[in-house]
Amino acid sequence: MKFTDGFWQMRSGVHASYATEVRDVRLDDDRLAAYAAVKRVERRGDTLNAPLITVEAHAPAEGVIAVRLTHHAGRRRKGPDFELPGASPQSAATTRTQGATAELTSGPLTLRLPTEGTFGLEFLDGDGRVLTSAGRKGSAFATVDDGSHHMFAQLDLGVGETVHGLGERFTPYVKNGQTVDMWQADGGTSSEQAYKNIPFYLSSRGYGVFVNHPGKVSFEVGSEAVGQVQFSVEDQTLEYFVIAGPTPKDVLSRYAALTGLPALPPAWSFGLWLTTSFTTSYDEATVTSFVDGMAERGIPLSVFHFDCFWMREYQWCDFEWDPAVFPDPEGMITRLKDKGLKICVWINPYIGQKSPLYEEGAEKGYFVQTPDGDIWQWDKWQAGMALVDFTNPEATSWFQAKLKVLLDQGVDGFKTDFGERIPTDVVWHDGSDPERMHNYYTHLYNKAVFELLENERGQGEAVLFARSAAAGGQQYPVHWGGDCWSSFEAMAESLRGGLSLSLSGFGFWSHDIGGFEGTPDPAVFKRWLAFGLLSSHSRLHGSSSYRVPWEFGDEAVDVARQFTRLKHRLMPYLYGVAVEAHRTGVPTMRPLLLEFPEDPTARTADRQYLLGPDVLVAPVFTDDGEVEYYVPEGTWTHLLTGDTVTGPAWHRETHGFDSLPLLVRQGAVLALGADESRPDGEWLDDLELRVFAPAGTGDFTRTVTVPDRTGAVAATYEVVREGGEARVTTDTDRPYTVTVVGERD
Repeated sequence: MKFTDGFWQMRSGVHASYATEVRDVRLDDDRLAAYAAVKRVERRGDTLNAPLITVEAHAPAEGVIAVRLTHHAGRRRKGPDFELPGASPQSAATTRTQGATAELTSGPLTLRLPTEGTFGLEFLDGDGRVLTSAGRKGSAFATVDDGSHHMFAQLDLGVGETVHGLGERFTPYVKNGQTVDMWQADGGTSSEQAYKNIPFYLSSRGYGVFVNHPGKVSFEVGSEAVGQVQFSVEDQTLEYFVIAGPTPKDVLSRYAALTGLPALPPAWSFGLWLTTSFTTSYDEATVTSFVDGMAERGIPLSVFHFDCFWMREYQWCDFEWDPAVFPDPEGMITRLKDKGLKICVWINPYIGQKSPLYEEGAEKGYFVQTPDGDIWQWDKWQAGMALVDFTNPEATSWFQAKLKVLLDQGVDGFKTDFGERIPTDVVWHDGSDPERMHNYYTHLYNKAVFELLENERGQGEAVLFARSAAAGGQQYPVHWGGDCWSSFEAMAESLRGGLSLSLSGFGFWSHDIGGFEGTPDPAVFKRWLAFGLLSSHSRLHGSSSYRVPWEFGDEAVDVARQFTRLKHRLMPYLYGVAVEAHRTGVPTMRPLLLEFPEDPTARTADRQYLLGPDVLVAPVFTDDGEVEYYVPEGTWTHLLTGDTVTGPAWHRETHGFDSLPLLVRQGAVLALGADESRPDGEWLDDLELRVFAPAGTGDFTRTVTVPDRTGAVAATYEVVREGGEARVTTDTDRPYTVTVVGERD
């Protein structure tokens, strides 16, 4: 929310009070509290009829400092609150006073504030460098003539500092100059609305900020006060965490550890997913023709997904197959699984009035209610739909029991759609604040489904295809980018959303290959195939038209075959990257900022990414194949052609539909599998270690770890490159080959 009218004045009806002067500071061993007057106190009488702002600080985890600003402390906290599985019940901090300052230190991060005089907060790194600070207007509250009360903070932006993250946002990748509201919405990918609102941002200066509030948080990123990031909530209290680096990877690891590390998706989920599409006509014969058509054309398929109309119209959700279309669902699932497929079905948390489950849920009180005690209903999406109340444990168990029937039939995963259009004029079973629950609802929804899958299928076998998320939602992968158009522009905005989400703690991300709405031009579809099959997860899905490759010509079939098989070969490398995401929170699809934080150009690159640490992907967004992309320092080798390019520099190339800039970092050793037919094959069978050593690389040693399908280490290879030769020592007796790419003749 913007409170000011330009630099000098407040907006009409807004009255702001800023922490101005320190009146008291109290230190315990591991936390501190400061009390700041909102005006200068010249005499005793100035302490009357005026508020204090209470500022409390502690460390919920090493390298994380929490700051809580409070005006009136008596407001009853209804919840919900973000789950913070990485938070310690004891503050991970030490305190001290030094002269006229007090300090609270946690790992490489220190909060410093004065014990007397002008109030302000400074956050310092381990070398004593000020990362950011809350200056004269940095800790405050505002009242508005409409009766609302807002707490807000401002943290300084340095010259050239860039801000990233804040969830999956399709607006410009660098958030400087934007107003960003945390409010879940079903707005597609072509607006400022977002399905995944995460009140966390990452700074190019090597720190992050997480606002610990699940409701509406308004960010003004250098937009109201151009030299600050401002964030505000309509509340009496505001808590934010400053998270230390020093590198962006370190920031993300600390944030993900605090809010929940992502589960490791099963290896089979990294293969190609094909769906029925949304409103198209389909039955078992149609589905079988798609599956057999893929096999006949040599395109490996891993998952088949049934979208909404696997259920009867007007009955979403009843979790029952439409008997007129699928008279033998168990038999059909068995027949599809006999072809080597996993099965996914679409669900959402809404129960239409025509669904047999409506009466059952209404009788048992499992739906969200109005303040008058009625069931909240509307006709958007499904006629008379009600909303499952996941704050009620019995309702959650009831919902899970309905899904378990599908798992017993052979379903392997769920596309957990929707979860954004959550009303605020309602009453929740546990008394939660409706404003705070609006964003948080999706977390309870996805958690319920994911935990059911883990309980029934086992840890490491659970996977969702989720559209909405809140902070901590990265624990329940995978997430996809939502409803986009079938155009190059939508392809680019989808990538921006994925990059922003990856800098918000999410390890795995996907998108609808070819776009969702409309029917893509064959050129768009073919370019999107390469992008989609070089993402962590890959799905062919549309709205009113099919997405089987042969609908877009023979060349589309060739492109789909080529890049699906390439992804399968990359799986020993890619699954190792997935294991890293699971253990550290560093995402599989990485903005260049993560690997090259000292490169100013890398900080703003939004049309390319790194797949893991070593593979740079620059999707082509043009019909004619012309692509402009940036390579950081070093010599990079095209994986598909063996050509090299050097950086730091921009390059412009033209690529056919069977190609794109796919570059491997100098000195990398890629582990490539021999099995092109599936993502979860025997990776150690005839493994190839491809050593990228272009001229001038010099001697080096690299350790390559190949995981098994549980994420445990299956084999380790130490590759030593000296004098143009590569020597390998390993702890496995499985056969492998070594290929050195880039040696002089």
